[in-house]
Amino acid sequence: MRKILTLVLASSLAGFAAACASSTETSNTTTPTTATNSAPANTTKSNTGEEAPANVSAAFPDAQSIAKQHKDLSAAQIAAIERTAGSKIPDMDHHSYVAYSTSGGARKQIGAATVVEAGSKKMVVVYESRNNQPYIKEVRAEGMTQAFLDQFKGKSAEDKFQIGQDLKAQGVDDATAKAAATAIHVDIVTMRTLYGGTQAQ
Repeated sequence: MRKILTLVLASSLAGFAAACASSTETSNTTTPTTATNSAPANTTKSNTGEEAPANVSAAFPDAQSIAKQHKDLSAAQIAAIERTAGSKIPDMDHHSYVAYSTSGGARKQIGAATVVEAGSKKMVVVYESRNNQPYIKEVRAEGMTQAFLDQFKGKSAEDKFQIGQDLKAQGVDDATAKAAATAIHVDIVTMRTLYGGTQAQ
């Protein structure tokens, strides 16, 4: 079953899962979540009954299923990510969620997301793939101004994330804004390392 899931992901994901399927440095575990008839339309559940995080489901209201991906980062990848992002990664395990819709019998990826934390704030970072590289489509979080969150739209791992230079606090207290920018920067560099067409060494 695990091999079948890997083959399905490899054939359907244009940018993210292509690297996922070919990576030799990481181990991968994918848990599919599917909508059930007894659940509300926006609720997704895995085959074991585990619900996808509500904040992730809310980011993909049109998804029929969400696959949770787990990757272990190697020591070399961690060093490269921290060197590029200029900050420590929070965990050696990286989790992402890939959302799918089904139309006309065809399963199509409609987005990918991660959940990152900055202090007490949890943020959902929604990604899209351009030229096999992850770009931020949007960032969602409660208790942060939309003006602050909107600054991350369209950013890639190559962009800068410095508050006061590249980004403004926009109504968010300075400490929280800096923590959020750092967490998002580390995450997008991690996503590029794991799923980008050119992986960091």
